[in-house]
Amino acid sequence: MFWTKTFIPTLKETPQDAESISHQLLLRAGLVRMLMAGAYSYLPLGLKVLRHIENIVRQEMSSCGAVELLLPALQPLELWQRSGRDALIGEVMIKFTDRRGRKICLGPTHEEVITELVKSQVSSYKQLPLVLYQIQTKFRDELRPRFGLVRACEFIMKDAYSFDRDEAGLDKNYQAMHAAYLRIFKRCGLDVITTEADSGVMGGKVSHEFMVPAQDGEDVVEVNAQKVNAIEVGHIFKLGAKYSASLDANFLDADGKRKPVIMGCYGIGVSRLISSVIEQNNDQDGIIWPREVAPYKVMILVLDAGDKKIMDLALAVYQELAEKGIEPLLDDRDERGGVKFKDADLLGIPLQVIVGKKALSSGTLELKIRRNQEKIIQPKEVILREIIKLSNE
Repeated sequence: MFWTKTFIPTLKETPQDAESISHQLLLRAGLVRMLMAGAYSYLPLGLKVLRHIENIVRQEMSSCGAVELLLPALQPLELWQRSGRDALIGEVMIKFTDRRGRKICLGPTHEEVITELVKSQVSSYKQLPLVLYQIQTKFRDELRPRFGLVRACEFIMKDAYSFDRDEAGLDKNYQAMHAAYLRIFKRCGLDVITTEADSGVMGGKVSHEFMVPAQDGEDVVEVNAQKVNAIEVGHIFKLGAKYSASLDANFLDADGKRKPVIMGCYGIGVSRLISSVIEQNNDQDGIIWPREVAPYKVMILVLDAGDKKIMDLALAVYQELAEKGIEPLLDDRDERGGVKFKDADLLGIPLQVIVGKKALSSGTLELKIRRNQEKIIQPKEVILREIIKLSNE
C-alpha cells in the first residue's frame, strides 16, 4: 500500500481531550477518530490492527474446538426479563420500542440469546459438549465513556459460550479457554495478570479476570501487596445452570432424565485490546507494535520520491517483499525526510527500510528496527533476507 493511496491523518500535537497514552496515540497515529463520546470510527490502520487481533482470537478459539456464529445485535427485552437481568443491568442497557410496539434492546452481551438458540436446537446429551462464539459489536450506555476504546458505548467483543452435560465438562472447557486466553494475550504482545473475580451481573460461582497492567488503567489490582493500575481485557465465568434454568434450556441424559445444560461464558474486549497493546508498547516517539498485530510489518521510507532512480529502487524492494507475502507500507509522499521519520516512529510499524541517495551511491539499504532503534546497513539482498526472517519470528 502507498501512503498517498490510503488514509492516515497523523497529528503533530497531542489532542487536549485525550486522557490516556493509548488514546493520545490512537488519535495522533490516525488509527481512529471519535464521532461522539463513546463511539469511534476505525480508520484504515486501526481497522487492520483490529482484523489482526480478530484473526489471533479466531485461531485460538478454533484450537479449543469453538465454532463461530453471529447473533443479532437487536434483542427482545422479554428475554432479559425472563432471566431477571433487565433490572440488574439497569440504565446501562440501551432500550427502545419499535413501530410494532415491541420492547427492544441493543445487546450489551448475549447470554440470553445464545441460551434461547441452543434451547431450541439441542435436546440430547449426544449433542453435547458444544462451544460457540462470535466477534460482534456490543452496546452499553456508559455514563462516562473515557480512555478512547477502553470504555466506549459501542465496542467489539469476542464472547464464547460452552454447553456441557455436567460440571466436569464445564471444568474442562473452562481450563481450555483459560489457556487459550493466555496464548491470545501473549501473541498480542501483552503481559497479563490473572485474578479471581466477582461474577457480578453475569452470575455463576467462579470467574477470572485477565488484567493488563497499564499506567492509565481504570482498574486497580493488588500484586504482592503493591497496587497496580490495569485494564480488564478478558473475563471468563462458570455460569452453571443460571441461564438454562431460567430459560428452560434442558437436555435428556443417557437415562432419559431431563437436566439443565451446564454453561460457561468467556469474553474478550477485542477493540479494547488495541488500546491495551499501545499502553504496554510505546515510547516517547510513538507506538511500537508487536509483530502479529502491527498494521504492516514493514514501512519503506522514500526520502526523495521525486527522484526516479530512488523511487525505482524503493518499488523494487516493495515488489520483492510483496512477492514473499509481506505487504509493506510505502511512504511516497512529497515530504521532508524529518517528517517521514517522525511519522514512521509514531505509527510504530516494526521495521523501517530507508531508501535515499545514500542507497544509490553505496549500493546498500538501511533497515531500522523500531523497538530497539537498531540499524542494519547491508546490500539489498541481505536486508530483504533479514526482513523476511524478522517478519516470521
